[in-house]
Amino acid sequence: MTAQHSSRVALVTGGGQGIGKGIAKRLAADGMQVVIADIDGEAADETGAELGAQITAMMVDVSDEPAVEEMIRIIHSRYGRLDALINNAGIANPAAAPVERLTLNDWSRVIAANLTSVFLCSKHAIPLLRASMGSIVNIASTRALQSEANTEAYSASKGGVMALTHALAVSLGPDIRVNCISPGWIAVDDWKKSARRKQPVLRPEDHAQHPAGRVGHPEDIASLAAYLISPKAGFITGQNFVVDGGMTKKMIYA
Repeated sequence: MTAQHSSRVALVTGGGQGIGKGIAKRLAADGMQVVIADIDGEAADETGAELGAQITAMMVDVSDEPAVEEMIRIIHSRYGRLDALINNAGIANPAAAPVERLTLNDWSRVIAANLTSVFLCSKHAIPLLRASMGSIVNIASTRALQSEANTEAYSASKGGVMALTHALAVSLGPDIRVNCISPGWIAVDDWKKSARRKQPVLRPEDHAQHPAGRVGHPEDIASLAAYLISPKAGFITGQNFVVDGGMTKKMIYA
């Protein structure tokens, strides 16, 4: 029989780098056991070594259903519980081509990584989350609300994450709360694996264009994720929280 772990347990997909790493670091600091799942095994292992014994690093393609099933089985076997799922894994826009030249393969790759992964991880985590009365936080993007040219696949995937959030919240409540965070410009260059890590290069005008006065940090997203999975957020579900320094509220005239 699986032993029940005394500490709360969180799964952070895409937790090896960037925003996911920031979330994993915050949840570990809050005393949780954190499983980071990342398709980049090197990044996952580096983050696990950096953050210490509270981290379990796994190399997982979360767009692959058998791999997700096995990941949840391992979590159940090791911890006997899961209290929070942070669906953060995704890829940027590798196919930033005009839509008439966007291949179906490139479109499908982005949708699988950014949207199908959220469905699969949520689907297979439900029994454990229901047992713990846990919660899900999905990471979307302000690209679900506004676009630059040639970002159709990425924008569609993140819009799907936002819609999937409220659908899951209605289907899974009251046992499981489901919310969404849509980050704006978050500087992550110094949160990447060591082979790719560098200091962010940010100009004064990059900060100044944000009503909050600066570009965002992974900690800005992590602090909200930590709140949303806590009992203090017990009356919040089905919501999308935009964390962008106010950019989506700013009217811009040429």
